[in-house]
Amino acid sequence: MATEHASYSLFSNRAVTLLWLARVSTSIAYQMQVVAVGWQIYEMTSSPMQLGFVGLMQFIPQFALVLVAGHVVDQHDRKRIMLLAQGVEAVAVAVLAFATASGFATPPLILAAVFALGAARSFEATTLQTLPPAIVPPTALPRVIAELSSATQTATIAGPAIGGLMLILGTSYVYVVCALLFVGSTILIWCIPIRKTEPKRVPFSFTTVFAGINFVRHNPLVLGAMSLDMFAVIFAGATALLPIFASDIFHVGSWGLGIMRAAPAVGALTCSFVISRWPLRQHVGATMYCAVAVFGIATILFGLSTSFAFSLAMLVIIGASDMLSIVVRQPVIQLETPDVMRGRVSAVNALFIGTSNQIGEFRAGMTAAWFGTIPSVLIGGVGTLIVVLIWIKAFPALFHMRNFEQRYR
Repeated sequence: MATEHASYSLFSNRAVTLLWLARVSTSIAYQMQVVAVGWQIYEMTSSPMQLGFVGLMQFIPQFALVLVAGHVVDQHDRKRIMLLAQGVEAVAVAVLAFATASGFATPPLILAAVFALGAARSFEATTLQTLPPAIVPPTALPRVIAELSSATQTATIAGPAIGGLMLILGTSYVYVVCALLFVGSTILIWCIPIRKTEPKRVPFSFTTVFAGINFVRHNPLVLGAMSLDMFAVIFAGATALLPIFASDIFHVGSWGLGIMRAAPAVGALTCSFVISRWPLRQHVGATMYCAVAVFGIATILFGLSTSFAFSLAMLVIIGASDMLSIVVRQPVIQLETPDVMRGRVSAVNALFIGTSNQIGEFRAGMTAAWFGTIPSVLIGGVGTLIVVLIWIKAFPALFHMRNFEQRYR
C-alpha cells in the first residue's frame, strides 16, 4: 500500500506532476489579477464598497452557472471544458491589459472583466475537482489532494508577491503575465492523460441539474464539511480589506499588500507539506472543527493587531488552519461521491467555495463601509467561532468522524 501511494506522489507520476504544474500556473495568474484588480479599483475610487463589489461580481456568475457547469461536466469531455474555461480567462485578462495600457480602464469595465472571469471559473473550478479521481486510485486520493493543494498554496505565495512587485512597473504588465500563465496552464492540461469513462447522457432538466444538491442534502458528512467551510469563510474572510490595511493602516504600499496576500499561503503550503509527509490518520473530524476555530481566533487577533509583523504571523496561521480543514473536507467529498455524480457534487462544492470567498469579501467590504475596517474583521472572527459551536451540534457525525476508512468511533 505504501509503495502504491508513493507511485502516485508528486513528481513520481507524470499525470500528477502535470496537473500540479497546471494548478500552479492558473493559480498564480488568478492571484496576480486579484492583487492587480483590488489595487487598481481602490486607487481609482478609494472605496471599500467598490472592493466588496469585486467579490460580488465574481460570485454572481458562479452562483448562476455552477449547477449548470456540474451537469455539463458530467455529460461532456472534462479536459475540453477545462481548456475552454481557461481560454476565456486568458481573453478576459488580456482585455484588462489592453484597456489599462490604453488608458480606457474604468471601474465598470474592470468589474465586467471580473464577471467574465467568475463565469469561466465556475466551469474551471468544478472540472478541476473531478480530475484527481480520474488520474489516481481511491487509496492514493487523500495524499494526492494534499499535494495538489500545495500547488494552489505555492501559487498563492508567489502570485501576490509577483503581482505586488510588478505593480511597480504598471498594472497592465500584471495582466499580460496573467494571460500568458492561463495559456500555459491550458497547454499542461492538454498533455494530461485522463482515464475516460463514457458518460450516460441524460437530457438537461431541473432534476439532473439539482441532483448534486439533493445528493449533498442527504449526506450529512458532505453537507457538514461543505457548509462549515462556507459559513466560516463568509464570516472570517477579510482578504478583500487587505488593500486598506496595506495603504491606510500599516502604510506599506503595494509591496506590503503582496506580502500580506502571500502570508496565508505560506502557512497553507507548510501545512500541506507536513500532511503529505505525515497524513492525518485519527480524529479527522474533530481536527477539521479545531482548524476552523483556530481560523476564527487568528482572524480576531489579526483585527486587534497594531504590528505589521504580528499581523503577518496571524495571516500565516489563518492559511495553515484553512489548509488543515481542506485536507479533511476534499477527500470526504470525493470518496463519498460516485463518479457519475462527481461533476454535479463538485459543482455544489464550487458553489459553496465561491459563496464563502466572494460573499465573504462582499460582507467584509459592506461591514467595513458601515462600521469600519477593524470592527468588520472582529465581527467576522467572532462569527466563525459561533459557527463552529453550532455545527458541532448540527453535524455530530462529521465531528465524530475517526478516519477516512472507518468513519465513526
